[in-house]
Amino acid sequence: MIRPEFFYDTLKGMGIDFYTGVPDSLLKDICAYITDHAEGKNNIIAANEGGAMGLAAGYHLATGRTPVVYMQNSGLGNTVNPLLSLTDKEVYNIPVLLVIGWRGEPGVHDEPQHVKQGKVTLTLLEAMGIRYEVMSDDEKEVEKQLAKATEYMTGTKEAFALVVRKGAFGKYKLQSSPSNPYTMEREEAIKAVAQAAGDNSVIVSTTGKISRELFEHRTATGEGHSRDFLTVGSMGHASQIALGIALNRPERNVYCFDGDGAVIMHMGSMGIVASMAPENFYHIVFNNGAHDSVGGQPTIGFGVNLTKIAEGCGYKTIISVGTRSELDNILPTLTTLPAPVLLEIKVKKGSREDLGRPTTTPVENKEALMSFLEKNDLYLL
Repeated sequence: MIRPEFFYDTLKGMGIDFYTGVPDSLLKDICAYITDHAEGKNNIIAANEGGAMGLAAGYHLATGRTPVVYMQNSGLGNTVNPLLSLTDKEVYNIPVLLVIGWRGEPGVHDEPQHVKQGKVTLTLLEAMGIRYEVMSDDEKEVEKQLAKATEYMTGTKEAFALVVRKGAFGKYKLQSSPSNPYTMEREEAIKAVAQAAGDNSVIVSTTGKISRELFEHRTATGEGHSRDFLTVGSMGHASQIALGIALNRPERNVYCFDGDGAVIMHMGSMGIVASMAPENFYHIVFNNGAHDSVGGQPTIGFGVNLTKIAEGCGYKTIISVGTRSELDNILPTLTTLPAPVLLEIKVKKGSREDLGRPTTTPVENKEALMSFLEKNDLYLL
């Protein structure tokens, strides 16, 4: 097991001390250590992994030094374009150390959304011509691997990837955390909105704990899960999935349960929602200022004004609440307001320790929702 401080100090000794990326559950301990020990400008949690590659390239152009980009392997998809059209040796030839959490590693149990990505992670790196090594769990070997990577990047100016297995890093608890004055639990708010949505509405929930909490709410109430689409992967795309449903099922109210990190990851989607102006679209953003599902690393959720952004995009109704009483006051009349609606609910960070995971497969979830919509069509006839 690799101590986060050892990894950080070893890279620093090799002249590498700039980090950017999107936090990952397998990297949460090293990400937390970096957050607590790197200067603010030397650890930038990016909107998405592709953006992190741009930041890394800019850092190299300005300093001539090698940056680190950390990510979950699911984020490789967001980096393919800049890896091939920006940093590649046939374009600008920019060195970057990629630190990649290997979710879905073959032979290691993981959630269904990670299985395919896990199978193709190494193959994808090979297809892009990126040299890599799977990180050892022995510190002496890791020191050799980092030295090898640094020598390679210095000599070739090319990217090098270190692929990190589950449990490779030792435990480290984040000490610094952004201020969050809100007291409402996210799970409490999810239950309130789901109950207010009614039996004929559809909910598309974003990846991570929001989907997990919605699933557990439905299980606890015995309501079933056919009205919900749990976006267990594809972070940042829930609003566009919901938009696709809303435009083609105008007789149904469609709710998107989003998180601040997911909204920020692909914020341009808000402009697309507003431009299409669906009158049955309710965008609910549970904002706790943190990447709660992957270690609680901070987002810029409380540093940007999501309501002003929604207003600028063209949402018809924009509301922000921070208490349960404010939420209870708005929910009974929410669907009477001009849509699309953006409802920001500011909540506290964290979740239950015993929070479970969906027990249905993604395909079962998809088929149940499609069946629900079909049955409702027949009912309306």
